[in-house]
This record gives sequence, structure tokens and C-alpha cells, in this order.
Amino acid sequence: MKRLHVHVAVGDLQKSVGFYSTLFGVEPSVTKPDYAKWMLDDPRVNFAISQRDGHGAGIEHLGIQAEDGAELAEVYGRLEDAGPPVLEEGRTTCCYAQSEKSWVTDPDGVVWEAFFTDGAATVYGDNPPLDRLSENRCCTPAAATLQNP
Repeated sequence: MKRLHVHVAVGDLQKSVGFYSTLFGVEPSVTKPDYAKWMLDDPRVNFAISQRDGHGAGIEHLGIQAEDGAELAEVYGRLEDAGPPVLEEGRTTCCYAQSEKSWVTDPDGVVWEAFFTDGAATVYGDNPPLDRLSENRCCTPAAATLQNP
């Protein structure tokens, strides 16, 4: 079963961990010096926050996390059918995890990712030196790369 993903940039990680832990009634499943994640079952969501000093706070991106490769293929097919060009990032390390990812923007510019995570990583990300990745976002491709035609 797929899971909604929400990634929020925060100004004070510790204060935000306290807030969201109280809101969700549970501590994060992953805690790093610059990142925290809750894998909630009710509601079924992968909710992540990351420290973004000087880059503003708020929604980084939304996504759909697949449980396996077949679900990822299903979600990817729907991304393609939705119309905008899909950016296939492929195999990547992001948010202390190894994943297969694709990206798209909705008609109003909201960035969405579809991904399947199959391993952990010891680093936040090894974002490749590609101009398609935004300097101000954790793992999100630059908006210009994802603009609808």
C-alpha cells in the first residue's frame, strides 16, 4: 500500500521535532542532526522535516512512496499520463536513504516525487553535481527542469 510523503523545511529542528512528536503522539523513526522522519500508519504518511537555515521554512515537496517496484511502476505510469514531463532521477541517495525516484510538477508548480526506498544511507544525500538539482532544496530538482511545456 502506497504512503503519502510530505517534506517540510524548518528553521529550528529540535523545536519542530518536539512539536510534531506531540502532534503525532510518537517520536520520529529517524533522527539526524539536520533531519527527522515519522513513518505514520494513521494517517499513512512519511512525514519528514529538515533544517533549512536561511532558506525559508515550509513545504519542500510532496510525494507518493511505493512499497515495491511494481507499485512504483504503477505510480510512474500515472505521472506520465498526467501530462507534464517526468524527470527520471533514477537511483539516488537522499534523506539518509537509497531510493529510485522520479519527479513532476503539477499545473501550479507544486513539486511531487514518486519513489521506492530500499536501503538506508549514512549521509543526507550525495546529490549528483547536476544543474537539475536546486541549491535551496534538499533533494528536489530545480523548478525550471520540471516546468510544464
